[in-house]
Amino acid sequence: MTDTAEARLRYYASHFPLVEVDSSFCGMPSASNSQLWSERTPDGFTFNFKAFRLLTGHQTPHEARSTDIAAAIPDRGKKNLYYRDVPADVLDELWKRYRDALDPLRRSGRLGAVLFQFAPWLTSAPEGIAHVEECACRMAGYLTAVEFRNRSWLDERHLASTFDMLRAHDLIHVIMDAPSGVKNRAQTVWEVTNPALALVRLHDRNATTWNAAGAASASVRFDYDYGNDELTGLAGSIRYLASRVARTHVIFNNCFEDQRQRNARSLMQILRGNSIQP
Repeated sequence: MTDTAEARLRYYASHFPLVEVDSSFCGMPSASNSQLWSERTPDGFTFNFKAFRLLTGHQTPHEARSTDIAAAIPDRGKKNLYYRDVPADVLDELWKRYRDALDPLRRSGRLGAVLFQFAPWLTSAPEGIAHVEECACRMAGYLTAVEFRNRSWLDERHLASTFDMLRAHDLIHVIMDAPSGVKNRAQTVWEVTNPALALVRLHDRNATTWNAAGAASASVRFDYDYGNDELTGLAGSIRYLASRVARTHVIFNNCFEDQRQRNARSLMQILRGNSIQP
């Protein structure tokens, strides 16, 4: 039976070697959950974490903040809080709590990459560069990955300087598969910036719902079933990356029903050189 969170995690870990924790974007993770996840998964299983939304420059609603942190931040009557609104001493505490929450998994060898999916309005201007570099310094000693959503980072003018910055700080460039010709996504560039890890995130190729206003849920936005021909094409690029790094992580973000689980199984079979089972 898989009717509990523990049973579902154990079942998942028996089929896949890696999972991305998305809940840590919406709210701060906890050390107690990390400890439980460490205990409930086998050696060799890996957790990647999305960084808390306040740290990546996204708007953060009141309910996403702990009571004591909220009390330490001046109330300016705004609906949402941004990184720039938080006093320096409170930021220090937030970063400490975030790292502490990951420590049980880090100690057990199950912590993979910490993903900073930056807000689409974070540009490659000096202020944006300074924020990325601060995140890198705050997460020194962790495998830290960066997914840009603003096109200025990876356009022809800034691509070389962006990769120079990522390599200088041992940051991992996230290769993003997403619909072409839509807003709120950076260009797809198949390149590595840290020899320890390549990270590929396959969102979907559904341009109709990528920026859908008032979408009911993420599963509606990322409703896409990758075809076998698409997965075979992606497999060639993934093999190329894997030949240049120690490890390669591939994450599916298409989350309507069981799309990502089925697509992940198919991609694993392709990468192993096996025929795809129906």
